[in-house]
Amino acid sequence: MNMIRSICVYCGSSSGRSSVYGEAGYTLGRSMAKAGVRLVYGGGTKGIMGAVARGTIEGGGKVTGIIPRFLMNKEATESALGKLDELIVTDDMHARKHTMFDRSDAFVALPGGIGTLEEIVEIMTWAQLGQHRKPIVFANINGFWDTMLKLLDHMREEGFVHTGHLVQPIVVDNADAIVPAVLADAAASGLPSEGDPRLIDRL
Repeated sequence: MNMIRSICVYCGSSSGRSSVYGEAGYTLGRSMAKAGVRLVYGGGTKGIMGAVARGTIEGGGKVTGIIPRFLMNKEATESALGKLDELIVTDDMHARKHTMFDRSDAFVALPGGIGTLEEIVEIMTWAQLGQHRKPIVFANINGFWDTMLKLLDHMREEGFVHTGHLVQPIVVDNADAIVPAVLADAAASGLPSEGDPRLIDRL
């Protein structure tokens, strides 16, 4: 039985300077669709966000987009949003992030900007506090997250990550290896089919 039914993907609403990032997003979407894993993401239809959603949809997969009302015209187009089989519109960013957490069994950070960084760091923080055991992946496409990973190592070495055993992100260099890595980690961890039953109270 597949213990991972949905994966939350954090990524840029723009494409970045390299086409490699968008290609990785599309590949991840196709891989999720093939594995029967639902995409949960920020609802954007442009940039890497759009590539992931497009790959999932074109692969025959299911997509849940979660977007704050004020971003609908900035990160998405109405016609593209209509292609998602589920769209959740929230009042603010906090509600968006909480809903993304609740709907997801694992988390993947593709390349992105400050928002992407903030989202994956918050998920790691919640893991460090013992609030969930869901797999966390840095999709280190083209070495994008190398500096971040060095910073995490530095934090551990300097004694600022006191429960490091609870924060063990998976690092994957190739987009087509992300889903297999998540599934293998979940199986090894013995996660229940619906993810960790504990939900985080709103912070």
